[in-house]
Amino acid sequence: MAAITASMVAELRGKTDAPMMECKKALTEAGGNMEKAEEILRVKLGNKAGKAAARVTAEGVVAAYRDGNAGALLEVNCETDFVTKNDSFIQMAQAAAELVAKHNPADVAALSALPYSQDGFGPTLEDVRKGLIGKIGENMSFRRFKRFAGGAKLAHYLHGTRIGVVVEFEGDDTAAKDVAMHVAAMKPVALSSADVPAELIEKERNVATAKAAESGKPADIAAKMIEGSVQKYLKEVSLLNQPFVKNDKQTVEAMLKGANTTVKGFTLYVVGEGIEKKVDDFAAEVAAQVAAAKQTA
Repeated sequence: MAAITASMVAELRGKTDAPMMECKKALTEAGGNMEKAEEILRVKLGNKAGKAAARVTAEGVVAAYRDGNAGALLEVNCETDFVTKNDSFIQMAQAAAELVAKHNPADVAALSALPYSQDGFGPTLEDVRKGLIGKIGENMSFRRFKRFAGGAKLAHYLHGTRIGVVVEFEGDDTAAKDVAMHVAAMKPVALSSADVPAELIEKERNVATAKAAESGKPADIAAKMIEGSVQKYLKEVSLLNQPFVKNDKQTVEAMLKGANTTVKGFTLYVVGEGIEKKVDDFAAEVAAQVAAAKQTA
């Protein structure tokens, strides 16, 4: 039987990112054959991927792709911030954004079925995702994407890897890029007051009504208070009405008018937005383990 050396284990680990002991076991089982050992690990990592699939993915990255007036914005999630710095994970995210722009998939399932190979995994994007789950040891999932091909010009801005913005516009490129940066900073919910979703307005109106009731003011004054609060809210959350971050003496609308630029729409993705993260209670976990140990003692 071939001797399993430390260098062989290190080489296999470099190819698969599997734990050292798993690499040694696979090489032993394969009689020192590197390719066979890699296949053995792929099988084991596939099982690992299945076990990881139930875990919450609230971290991740936003990737953007733009080619002329076509482009895409995509969010792919993972379990921990550590994986967001993994080159293979980032490469997969960027490739997925490009696939969205070029192939116009109907949904995440259609995107996942597109041809793509990476790191020895394939032949589809879904196969690569599953392979990387096994290789890295964390669950990961494609959450959402948007494709842009409506004929308008595009500007995009990524704040690190956690916030991504695409702006659809006509006019000056610099002004549009400034708007994309503004959106990332101020996070408006709509282009104009008229575009703010009705459910958000209703929620704000209910809050304002409750505050007015607590004030004890006469009905006519209370009504004005409510309407004033709603109008203030609409200005705060609509892009065109917000004070421009680079010059708060003017609104975004005024800045765009001065640059002879029209924003037709924007898309903002913030990683993990709306996903409930699992919060680990370390003290409770230790106490539970101690209690379990006492029961088996």
